[in-house]
Amino acid sequence: MNKELETEIQKMIQGEVTDTPEELAKYSRDTSLFVRTPSLVVYPKDVQDISALVKIVSERKKSGENISVTARSAGTDMSGGPLTTSIVAVCTKYMNRVLEITSGGEGGYAVTEPGVFYRDFEKETLAKDNLILPSYPASREICAMGGIVNNDSGGERTLEYGKTEDYIEEVEVVLSDGSITTFKSLTPDELAEKQKLETLEGEIYRKMAKLLENNRETIENAKPKVSKNSAGYALWNVISKKDDSFNLARLICGSQGTLALMSKAKLRLVHPKEHRAMLVVFLSDITILPEIVRRVLPLNPESFESYDDNTFKLAVKFLPQMLEQMGFVKAARLGISFLPEVEMVATGGVPKLILMAEFAEDSIEEADRKATAAREALKDMDVRMKIEKNEKESEKYWIVRRESFSLLRKNVHGLFAAPFIDDFVVPPDSYPQFLPELNTLLDEYKENFIYTIAGHIGNGNFHIIPLIDLNKPEARKVILDLAPKVYALVIKYGGTTTGEHNDGIIRTPYLPMLFGDKVIAFFEETKNIFDPLNIFNPGKKVHGTFVDIERDMMKSS
Repeated sequence: MNKELETEIQKMIQGEVTDTPEELAKYSRDTSLFVRTPSLVVYPKDVQDISALVKIVSERKKSGENISVTARSAGTDMSGGPLTTSIVAVCTKYMNRVLEITSGGEGGYAVTEPGVFYRDFEKETLAKDNLILPSYPASREICAMGGIVNNDSGGERTLEYGKTEDYIEEVEVVLSDGSITTFKSLTPDELAEKQKLETLEGEIYRKMAKLLENNRETIENAKPKVSKNSAGYALWNVISKKDDSFNLARLICGSQGTLALMSKAKLRLVHPKEHRAMLVVFLSDITILPEIVRRVLPLNPESFESYDDNTFKLAVKFLPQMLEQMGFVKAARLGISFLPEVEMVATGGVPKLILMAEFAEDSIEEADRKATAAREALKDMDVRMKIEKNEKESEKYWIVRRESFSLLRKNVHGLFAAPFIDDFVVPPDSYPQFLPELNTLLDEYKENFIYTIAGHIGNGNFHIIPLIDLNKPEARKVILDLAPKVYALVIKYGGTTTGEHNDGIIRTPYLPMLFGDKVIAFFEETKNIFDPLNIFNPGKKVHGTFVDIERDMMKSS
């Protein structure tokens, strides 16, 4: 059947289709703990190729064939989001252009295809007029724009600037019947005109407007009351509270390719402030962390990040690997700057947490003033602190923070960096109660794994990455046993299961815990409105099961 399907698709598209073992294996993994091997890899050249592919899949599904299509960009997803046993459409080979950049006023816009790597996107936007998309994630050097939009990514600047949902303006998509449309902000009159269309697009507008209007209060109350969330479908974002405009692009953002396949997106850009100063806090007593956060946040840091002692020690241990791709001059400078940290490890003086509060301003004097004020606010707390007055001095801390997961995944042999409780968010006000309970819970499993903690401490977003031997049945059992306990604790304190990594295979089964049956029914209805045949990335966002998690977990290499 694969060869017959391959031939049929190849006749209809300009791109390529393949089922070579090498290509199938290449796209059977992302950075999650799962393996799903696709049956076919398609490299679409443009939106017309995606449309043709979807039409073929749709017709075969109507005939009873078990077939689907899942979009993929760079494959840096930690949730299993782009993994499939059916067709994977890979966008990085051809659909990798920044189509337009405009600048004006306080920022600008960019129109991008999904396969553009963020590092290349930012080079072009910076060159145009010193513009950036500030919601980039820690994986900025290896992730791509399709994943950023479809996961509703956030990162180190989210505290100040928000997530991708705050920057999405329009998306061009292929709907489940193969038709092409653009979702963007509509006035009530424009929405009424769209609802008159005798097409799938018109049906989507009619049914989604009815769903959202009839359940407006319930949907709004269901939105997690934290500063960032990627769990579920963002139904609460579609209708603007400011002007009642209606924008389905804000629903596509974060939907993991389960509602439509994105072919391009228009994103708002900002001018970053040019000067930075960082207050680094070396914290040995984490019980005072809530008070530190409470004192620093009023000074409006652009980012407030953290990583723990295990991450710190691993960074020093694998320092050569971390520096080897940076070029000789940069690596030499950074290597020298790490000497004090190497000495800290050697003498056992490693703190429990390293906190990084970075202040961005239009002048270095103002940035330094804020960092100094933050230090003064903490001076009676008996913590070690230092101020780094430029980005070169603070760079080593950012490298450790951004590269921590990659270090674990690539260098700790025999154990696997298994992201399964890696992205929850709780209100910072809950730290005094939440953190001791979390530590007590994790201590119950200390015989089964070690773990590192990094994250966005300023808005309560924690990345806990356990190191597990996935060849051991008892270790694999921990993944299904511990996660619901952690998420129950997170929900108890008003948090969410994922702030930026999304649901995918690993968290979709926990959505009923977070939202309840009524809202889950809204999510299922949304999926059915957009994709009645369930051909787009099935099992993510809705209908994912714990059996999926257990079945598709990889073995340690």
